[in-house]
Amino acid sequence: MRLGTVIGSVWSTRKNDKLTGIKLLIIRPINICNKDEKICPIIAADQIGAGIGETVLMVGGSSARMLFGDQQTPIDTAVIGIVDDKELDDKPTEL
Repeated sequence: MRLGTVIGSVWSTRKNDKLTGIKLLIIRPINICNKDEKICPIIAADQIGAGIGETVLMVGGSSARMLFGDQQTPIDTAVIGIVDDKELDDKPTEL
C-alpha cells in the first residue's frame, strides 16, 4: 500500500468498456523515504469517493484489479481508503 494526495480528476469519453463508470483521480504519491525526491503523479481508479486534497491509501497491480471483480479490467492503481489522520516519526531509522 502507498499513501498519496488527490490533486485532480481525469475524464475520458473514449476508453476501454471495462472502465465505464469508474472515477479516475490524479494522485501525487507521498514519499516518506526521501522527502526531497519528487515522484510523478499517477492515475488511480476510485470506488470510495475521494476528493481533491484528501490523503488516500492506494494499492497497485492485481490487488487493484481485484477491487473491481475482474482481473481483466485495465487498472494499475486503485484507491482503497481515505486517511483520517497520520503520524510520522521524522527521525531516520537504519535497518
